[in-house]
Amino acid sequence: MKTNGRNSSGRKMNILFAIADDASHFGLYGHKFVKTPCIDELGVRGIVFTQAFTTNPKCAPSRASILTGKHTWQLKEGCDHYGYFPDGFDVYPDLLEDAGYHVGFTGKGWAPGDFERCGRIRNPAGKEYNCRTLDPPEGSLITPCDYAMNFRDFLNEKPEGSPFCFWYGCHEPHRPYKYGEGKTYGGDPDEMKVPPYWPDEEQIRMDMADYCHEISWFDSQLRKILEELDKSGERKNTLVVVTSDNGAPFPRVKGQMYDDDFRLPLVIAPPEGFPVGRQVDDLVSFIDFAPTFLEAAGIDIPRALPGNSLWDILKGGDNGSSAGRREYVLMGRERHDLGRENDAGYPVRCLRTKQYLYVHNLKSERWPAGNPETGFTNCDSSPTKDRILSLHENGEEFYFELSFGKRPEEELYNIKKDPHCMENLAFTEEGREYCVQFGSVLEKSLLQSGDPRSVGVGCDFDTYDYVGDDRHSWKALMENRWKKQPF
Repeated sequence: MKTNGRNSSGRKMNILFAIADDASHFGLYGHKFVKTPCIDELGVRGIVFTQAFTTNPKCAPSRASILTGKHTWQLKEGCDHYGYFPDGFDVYPDLLEDAGYHVGFTGKGWAPGDFERCGRIRNPAGKEYNCRTLDPPEGSLITPCDYAMNFRDFLNEKPEGSPFCFWYGCHEPHRPYKYGEGKTYGGDPDEMKVPPYWPDEEQIRMDMADYCHEISWFDSQLRKILEELDKSGERKNTLVVVTSDNGAPFPRVKGQMYDDDFRLPLVIAPPEGFPVGRQVDDLVSFIDFAPTFLEAAGIDIPRALPGNSLWDILKGGDNGSSAGRREYVLMGRERHDLGRENDAGYPVRCLRTKQYLYVHNLKSERWPAGNPETGFTNCDSSPTKDRILSLHENGEEFYFELSFGKRPEEELYNIKKDPHCMENLAFTEEGREYCVQFGSVLEKSLLQSGDPRSVGVGCDFDTYDYVGDDRHSWKALMENRWKKQPF
């Protein structure tokens, strides 16, 4: 499909992609305990998506899916967390660069992992701009990357007349946090809205306030980047996309297969001339970003890409709905962080309609968040994690089972009635009918997309190299060389 990404003056459109690291909440979604004034303003002058989903709830595979436009199970080693970026897959920054775009990134691009092993000489997100630093608040654990000044350097290197594509990869709100920093800088722990799968206690509220403070940092740095964009005179010709890679770094969220992890905020502010101030409830997947950016640039969209360009939505055509009126989105995971026997993963495939979430745990005999004897390593260390495990040690099982306990092979949730996925309907009479229906659709979709699990070779995901250091291996963990540090 050939498209035209030029504006009325014949100039190609710029693309600014802003991605937070582990953020489930922006203020404009009704989360009043999170202060994101810049993003809120973008929502007013742009489009707010309420049903946007990552393909895999962990940093590296989610970002690989964004860059390639592929489901993560189509990406071989790229489906695992902390592996290496596989050969043989085009990424949209390279395709844009071939079409004359100036491309680059600041902060965190595709990561964590090794992109050089298969012959790449730079991060898949583009040329790196990370020389500039700043001083975070005193005593803070916020990353000292000066994203805005790095963006300025990028713009200064842009050839005259060339369009650009830039990736702002904020390191926040990834852990670790300085406990109490959120409250110190104006956050009120009493305002935090604690979900029902965590105990509503001061320790958890303080942890949430620290998390929200770092989301505000992402927002404040985005404002500075947009100010640089304004100074350059390019704002009116730039497509601005703001989202996150996966959900909040808390138990039962990051790395897990529930709605609070893979349904993510997404705000798109298009250039001048587009209908804005809208909310869109269409089902959107991260596999849609690459074809959208290619269409914005006027580049042929490869037929092999499984996603849908969001261009029809941006233009407001067909009442603002996406092409094809998608009925469901697909998500999955393989090996994230190590911590199970023989460094095995926890394979899952999911189907999400507007009302239901169907989860198929392919190896339900394994521990979903890592093994108890290794510290549940697929859950970041945090005060919230510590509190839930402490309650468990004292005989309180409710929160432990929700966050760390083993799961049945099938799960089904009515999202409209149960947005936090607390009541598994898979074993009810009505639920069994839906499980059969959704299971059949999921199996057919996975076969069509070439999922190795659907043809019996999914065990390959457990054999791909893990490129983190040795202390993360099953053997090292069992030898007690790992000391409760966040991954």
